[in-house]
Amino acid sequence: MILMLLPQSDYDPTESSVPWQALRQAGIDVRFATPHGLPAYADPRLVSIGFGPLNPLLMTRGTDLEHYQSMIEDPAFRQPMAYVDVDPAQFEGLLIPGGHAIGMRSLLESEQAQRIALHFFQTQKPVAAVCHGVLLLARTLDSDTGRSVLHGRKVTALLASMELLAWTLTAPLLGRYYRTYPRTVEEEVRATLARPGDFLSGPLLPLRDSAANPQRGFVVRDGNLLTARWPGDCHRFAAEWVAMT
Repeated sequence: MILMLLPQSDYDPTESSVPWQALRQAGIDVRFATPHGLPAYADPRLVSIGFGPLNPLLMTRGTDLEHYQSMIEDPAFRQPMAYVDVDPAQFEGLLIPGGHAIGMRSLLESEQAQRIALHFFQTQKPVAAVCHGVLLLARTLDSDTGRSVLHGRKVTALLASMELLAWTLTAPLLGRYYRTYPRTVEEEVRATLARPGDFLSGPLLPLRDSAANPQRGFVVRDGNLLTARWPGDCHRFAAEWVAMT
């Protein structure tokens, strides 16, 4: 049984539902946890509002939205646990999707979410995180060393080039919507690693993958840890995650 941590709102529908769908198809149960034990819905701009003329670049793909609609109809989604009530020992793996709107902070800044994540590293259970989800791991400290659980690991996450491009394109209309924090995700994650070369950026030109072409995606696996950069990696991310669990 896999645990998916969601914020109170504003996560990415692709990064959550594509892995969820792959797990379900593999016969693996998924349970959800949110800050207060209430159902949490994805960023409405990515689900329905859109970005006007930038939709082809930034909007969630239609097939991935279908996966999201299926996920939010799941009884387990409608009855999530509160972070404080989670016993991580009951789960075999941890999945952390990303997102960039302000509601993500309820996950990324949660000490209870960090407590849950720490258990999976201490017990060497599989952990998967994508985009901003990697920030939660960067902020989770090993109680023995005082360092991030990512120290000594090879990872990827949302690239600064991707984050800053999306912000530049949308800032005239949406302000800091694409800047969850003053520091980019890549900058904060890199600062927790043992060596600069432990952050892997992938191909210079990111290609969006699909169910038919998952090989276009880019992921990094280091032992029990799997990380990816953005929604365009999520079909490959999902396939590799199922193979790990």
